[in-house]
Amino acid sequence: MKNCDSVVALSRELKVHWRLLYQWKTAAEGARQQSEPEQREAALREEISALKIALADKAMEVDFFKGALRKIETLRQKDAPNGGEASTARFGTLCSGKATSSWNGCAS
Repeated sequence: MKNCDSVVALSRELKVHWRLLYQWKTAAEGARQQSEPEQREAALREEISALKIALADKAMEVDFFKGALRKIETLRQKDAPNGGEASTARFGTLCSGKATSSWNGCAS
């Protein structure tokens, strides 16, 4: 009907009453209007599902890394009786018998 100049001519060609064509058109437009919100809702549901999956993956990653850190802490505590020494030198430590105040420790 969109590309047709005369609805009456189209109705004769299809051998249906012209009022029936308008009824079909109205029904099709109503169905199209109802399906657009349903399509949007379906797309939003898919997006929600994808986000839930991504969130679950991130939660699993966090749990994995927390467990790995606990294991590392446990191993470090077993190796050092008092909790272990710091992994970096303190500011102002002695290097080659001299006190130093440079940032990188023992500067020459």
